Amino acid sequence: MKTSILFHSAILSAVLYLAPAAVLMAVAPEVQAQPLRDLGCDELWYERNSIYARNGYCFKTPRAQDAFGRGCFPPYGRLTGWEKERVARIEEWEYRKGCR
Repeated sequence: MKTSILFHSAILSAVLYLAPAAVLMAVAPEVQAQPLRDLGCDELWYERNSIYARNGYCFKTPRAQDAFGRGCFPPYGRLTGWEKERVARIEEWEYRKGCR
């Protein structure tokens, strides 16, 4: 009985320890992505636009519509603070690499 309680306590401790990382991965999947410097122009384009797609942006170009669909939904591309920062970092690398 005592061993069972210790085992469950250890599992609970691990879950509580790892939970913030799981939440971060669910909210900010880009955290696991490759460094931006290692991505090519197409990958940078996709990374940037996937942020807008998750936020319901209404894409107008055939390339973006093919990749992300035509569906628009609230908040219609409005980004949070960290998403704006991520997009800005991606755009910086797109300019550095001559993609844009």
